[in-house]
Amino acid sequence: MSRSQGFILQRQQLEQQGKSYCRFWLATDKGTQCVTTEAQPVVFFITQDNAEKVQALLNAHRITAQLKPLELNTIDHQPTVGVYFSSVRRAYQARSVLSEQGITLYEDDIRLTDRYLMERFIYGSAEFSGREARQNQWVDAKLAPTHFTPALRLLSLDVECSERGELYSIGLAADDWQCVIMRGRPRRGQLRRGQPRREQSADASEHDPDWIEWVDDEPALLRRFVELFNQYDADVIIGWAVITFDWRLIVRRADMHNVSLSVGRDGSKAVWRDSRQDSHLGFIDIAGRVVIDGIDALKTMTYQFDSFSLEFVAQALLGKGKDTEDVKNRLAIIKHDFIHNKPKLARYNLQDCVLVLEIFAHTRLMDFLILRSQLTGLELDRIGGSVAAFTNLYLPKFHRAGYVAPNRPDDGGLASPGGYVMESIPGLYQHVLVLDFKSLYPSIIRTFKIDPLGLVEGLAHPEQAIPGFKGACFDREKHFLPDIITHLWQQRDEAKKQQDAARSQAIKILMNSFYGVLGSGGCRFYDTRLASSITMRGHQIMQQTAAWIEEQGYKVIYGDTDSTFVWLNGDYDQASARQVGLDLQNLINQRWQQKIADEFQLESQLDLEFETYFSQFVMPTIRGSELGSKKRYAGLKQDGERQQLVFKGLETVRSDWTLLAKEFQTELYQRVFDGQPVSDYIRGLIAQTRAGELDDKLVYKKRLRQPLAKYTRNVPPHVKAARLAELRSADDLEPQSFRRGSYIKYVITTAGAEPLSHVANPLDYEHY
Repeated sequence: MSRSQGFILQRQQLEQQGKSYCRFWLATDKGTQCVTTEAQPVVFFITQDNAEKVQALLNAHRITAQLKPLELNTIDHQPTVGVYFSSVRRAYQARSVLSEQGITLYEDDIRLTDRYLMERFIYGSAEFSGREARQNQWVDAKLAPTHFTPALRLLSLDVECSERGELYSIGLAADDWQCVIMRGRPRRGQLRRGQPRREQSADASEHDPDWIEWVDDEPALLRRFVELFNQYDADVIIGWAVITFDWRLIVRRADMHNVSLSVGRDGSKAVWRDSRQDSHLGFIDIAGRVVIDGIDALKTMTYQFDSFSLEFVAQALLGKGKDTEDVKNRLAIIKHDFIHNKPKLARYNLQDCVLVLEIFAHTRLMDFLILRSQLTGLELDRIGGSVAAFTNLYLPKFHRAGYVAPNRPDDGGLASPGGYVMESIPGLYQHVLVLDFKSLYPSIIRTFKIDPLGLVEGLAHPEQAIPGFKGACFDREKHFLPDIITHLWQQRDEAKKQQDAARSQAIKILMNSFYGVLGSGGCRFYDTRLASSITMRGHQIMQQTAAWIEEQGYKVIYGDTDSTFVWLNGDYDQASARQVGLDLQNLINQRWQQKIADEFQLESQLDLEFETYFSQFVMPTIRGSELGSKKRYAGLKQDGERQQLVFKGLETVRSDWTLLAKEFQTELYQRVFDGQPVSDYIRGLIAQTRAGELDDKLVYKKRLRQPLAKYTRNVPPHVKAARLAELRSADDLEPQSFRRGSYIKYVITTAGAEPLSHVANPLDYEHY
């Protein structure tokens, strides 16, 4: 039986004749293959002392199951029994019955496809064999781990529509093909009678672009979309809000016109599912294809922007945007162009598609997502997924160590101490060094063997264990997480050597997520002793590091999580200051190696690095207080001849402050660092503001953290402005509507906060 390799695009769960199967769509060198496994048993676990009661309950409800004693224990060292079912449906029925009777079930919420893959250590790529029932369709298949890098076909999608959702056009673009399907008829390119040729607009060319496909009406638009979409046969469909806007609208319009949206690779229809949590969100399911929203993907890659509009992100990343971007009148312009200048609208439509393609290429988003899947087993289109990634990596190892996973805490878990933040010493300084512990929390996990299995075994045999915090102790030999992190660390170092930024970023995000996962009540391996043993050890390390530095005659003026700020307080130049930084780095690392070896008989994985030299530095006070602030500072970073003004937590780098505040603060600090007078500059700016010369720079912009109706007791200015915008725009052609996550632009007037779109009173210059 021959074996092939592929990358898993999609996983599905099937029920046929009372049995459950796993179906996987894989991208291979020979095209996309649909691979269905043999029938798979569905399992959850119970403690052995509940076995008889469980069997009786299942029999009473005529639910067929097989109970099998296992060599697996709970973390409380109780022996367990596996309860096996032939189908997911029966397992769900049993879960409902047993839960109502107060029977504790373990691992009853793990999807069949996820368990199939993780228990075989299959992450992203798979080797498969089976019987080819039809071309590119395999049954009775078996999958095994492998490494395979796919060459995926991407297709960018964007729609243009009226304010009521009526489709005007659908744009499609790939690296080797592009098309806009447009309702209407092509122009003939004829000049109007009496119009000189020199006055003919550039848009009135003799022929419309050959990439425009013309159709008569909306049903024809949808049918042609299905034809062209299937002809191109993409693996991944990308776009901007492509799931919650474009696909949602396409599905609804297709349903309205009774057009079969058969775009699945098996001929099935696209299926839309509303989100249970948010009526504005949902999911699109297309057999054999993946849909990835560019906004979600960038956030997963930890990109941050003041706005995630396509125009803003394109300008920030590519240095270019749309030819015309009038947000306020965009719908009106689109409607006008659909009536009067369809080729112009088609170019606008296509440009959106192309910009998304270029953003994906520029950021190597697909490389990142593929690597993340190969590292963790997460689906390509999974948003976030830190807990799922940890479970995929850890659970099969936990089983092989003889344990079933614990359940999530019913109360969401107890909060663990946060990172160490030192009380700062405010002031204006010269010669400040910043020393950072490289990946402090992963280093603590590696050094002190902090691990769920290690905690279970350490508590069982505390006499030889490594002490943690809040009563924790960790086994010196039995653990998995320190080795997982060590392996990832080595891979990241190799990725850095090869300048593979996407791989390095994927590994960094994964490693840094482990602390948060262990401290999250949403993770089945949560234990406050785990997270506390990481953060409280971090507190201890930071405090001891500061003490050792001050023993050398230097002053520690601030510390935050893994960074220590050191004032040299003397006559230094850049070279001598940097030498002090390197000397402190080496000294502290040696001290930790010695201390950890002496006290714990362990090898230190802590690595302090001299990170930054500030020739000038300001640690401000809390507003209205003499106390130093936290997570807020500014400095003039010096690196050779290069100088860079750095702000942390101040108005300059916050998206919710006005442009004037940002410009003012940047100029003020630059003047202070350069030793220039500031009084005349401040007075002049105040005079300009009061004279109304800087009104365009007095706009605030803030995001709504929850729906408007949820703000009851405290109504902040941006919420008041959003409510006014909805009220004052009610009679407009395009009424404004705000939901959770929306941004509102507003100004402060003599009547308080008012939306920028509907200002009715003079600006309150004294406020500014």
